[in-house]
Amino acid sequence: MIAEILSTGDEIRSGSLIDSNSAWLSRKLEERGITVSRHSCVGDDIPMLVSVLREIGTRCHIAMVTGGLGPTADDLSAEAAGKAAGLPLLLNETALCNVREYFSSRNREMPASNRKQAMLPRGADMLPNSAGTAPGFAMQIGKCRFFFMPGVPFEMRRMFREQVLPRLEEMQGNNREIHQIQTVSTFGMPESAVGELVKDLPDIFPHIRLGLRAKFPEIQIRLYGRHHSQVHLQKEMEAAQTWVREKMGTRVFSGRGESMEAVVGRLLREKNATLALAESCTGGLIASRITDVAGSSDYFLFSAVTYSNEAKMRVLGVKSETLEQYGAVSEETVKEMAGGAGKLADADYGIATSGIAGPDGGSEEKPVGTLCIGLAGPDGIKSFRFLMKFADRSMNKSMFAMKALDLLRRELMRG
Repeated sequence: MIAEILSTGDEIRSGSLIDSNSAWLSRKLEERGITVSRHSCVGDDIPMLVSVLREIGTRCHIAMVTGGLGPTADDLSAEAAGKAAGLPLLLNETALCNVREYFSSRNREMPASNRKQAMLPRGADMLPNSAGTAPGFAMQIGKCRFFFMPGVPFEMRRMFREQVLPRLEEMQGNNREIHQIQTVSTFGMPESAVGELVKDLPDIFPHIRLGLRAKFPEIQIRLYGRHHSQVHLQKEMEAAQTWVREKMGTRVFSGRGESMEAVVGRLLREKNATLALAESCTGGLIASRITDVAGSSDYFLFSAVTYSNEAKMRVLGVKSETLEQYGAVSEETVKEMAGGAGKLADADYGIATSGIAGPDGGSEEKPVGTLCIGLAGPDGIKSFRFLMKFADRSMNKSMFAMKALDLLRRELMRG
């Protein structure tokens, strides 16, 4: 089955409000094995709404329409639906009771303007709203079954679950396809190179569609599977993910869409190991990401943002001779920073970063994008140097933090 989603309202069309409804509905429909072919947005304009509703009615089987069910003059969905189908608006007594019940349950009298919300196209199937004043409705326009729901996300989601989803299941009957989505998260290769490595996947696995998503600084490989057999699809999805992992190697850090920091945290917990950080160029970004994960107090002990040389010496014990001879951005300095952080916190692992995030501060020897990472662990202290210049300072910092976490991930998997 093919579906479209239409968002209505000038506030959505103009960008004053973000359309979160369409994204949520797309996920829910895809989970049901219903392909969403198009998203549209139309403002509060009757001729335009009528035209778009009629167009959709010629293209797909199902349409979800959000917004325009309120009591004010700019709420036009019912009127537009009636005109698109050539049907008059009539007072729906069941809808009127639904509206009155909302107000009476709150010991309030229904304003006269809310009577408008019970005016529905003749023959429309009213959808009760258990969370607000606006009843929804379902009706046929052309070859398409339309479901009109409120624009308020909380009301829309409840109506979809309670009223729309059971009707969709009935429409699908025994012909429903099983749908699965898996996300393989990778780091360390640009999107174009990832795409080249995995481009043959749909030819090898005919029931799986491939998608790539750049979620800087990671690249996500999305596997969209469809099949009438749950068992067959599960086997094919597992085989496809194994194939992707073989192609991408250690660049894959999660096959479940986890964040890098969540993966690192899980590995630390599995080893019953602890972590301390000493950050300079990343300015606390690594610590922020680590502590975004619930339960990180199980393994995360200490963080120091030692931006100045004085702080590196006083807090972490970096030698003044090291800074004088090699500079703050050097492998020698980050080794002492990582060792100092681990020692201060009595942690099993210590990570240190120092680099030049830009846009200024670089030199011929150490240009913007230079990153040095120190990694202290049970096997001693290692250091690394990279050059990874991106468009702006925030992107460089994000990449620096991700690189440090990835090095720790690889170390934890190796040990």
